[in-house]
Amino acid sequence: MPLIIMTGVPCSGKSTRALELKKYFEEQGKEVHIISEYEQIVKAGFEKNAFYADSNKEKHIRGLLKSEMLKLITPSNVIILDALNYIKGYRYELFCGTKANKSTQCTVHAEINREEAWSFNEIRDNEEEKYTRNTFDALVMRYEDPDKKNRWDSPLFTVYPGSDLDTSSIYASLFNKNAPKPNQSTQNPPLSSTNFLYDLDRITKNITDKLIEAKNEGLKDEVLLPECSEPIAVPKVSVQQLMLLRRQYITYSKMHTPEIEKIPDLFVQYLRTCLK
Repeated sequence: MPLIIMTGVPCSGKSTRALELKKYFEEQGKEVHIISEYEQIVKAGFEKNAFYADSNKEKHIRGLLKSEMLKLITPSNVIILDALNYIKGYRYELFCGTKANKSTQCTVHAEINREEAWSFNEIRDNEEEKYTRNTFDALVMRYEDPDKKNRWDSPLFTVYPGSDLDTSSIYASLFNKNAPKPNQSTQNPPLSSTNFLYDLDRITKNITDKLIEAKNEGLKDEVLLPECSEPIAVPKVSVQQLMLLRRQYITYSKMHTPEIEKIPDLFVQYLRTCLK
């Protein structure tokens, strides 16, 4: 599901632009979900200005927004994340989330003169939605502008008050190009059952123990190890090196889960390769 990250200082028109985008994409036959930071703040029972003064509360809500975004990912829907998104590190986290799910994304930056934004805040009808001057100024100072050179901010579309959204280009950036390929850092590792981890530890320990026993007995020929179909030469490396190789193989197997019955031969093959 394509993701549109809205970003901008307070009162820059992010929510208005989010609604414009929702209407446009629905007209293109897409299902659209707006995830609103303000709605999550209200739902959590936080007062707006007190919320932005508490980093733990902010972190909690950012986690909820990211979780909701990942939950809604499907091949064809559009998600619009309507929030300040003022931390570039958080925008990078969102990028990793969409990349892991093989989805496209873009950033829409609502740019505005800071004093004009404050004027919009002052004329709001709902007092609960207004920022205090201290909160407003603090958020403006914290704001980390998006940069099109950053892959997590790109493609970047900047829109000013009174100007039109380039909806066709936004659509093309989401639906007319391939999603970035996930890499190991963004892929979720396979979930392993408790039995798998127990068997992995047991099998590799038995094999390692037998090799250590053969070394201590002074054997130099090949030995057939428990549950293995082929023998392996007694390694000349130290016991510590064997234990290190075992730990490395366990770590690798947690990321690339093999079938239980294949573990003995795969582990022996791994040892052969590493000991050459």
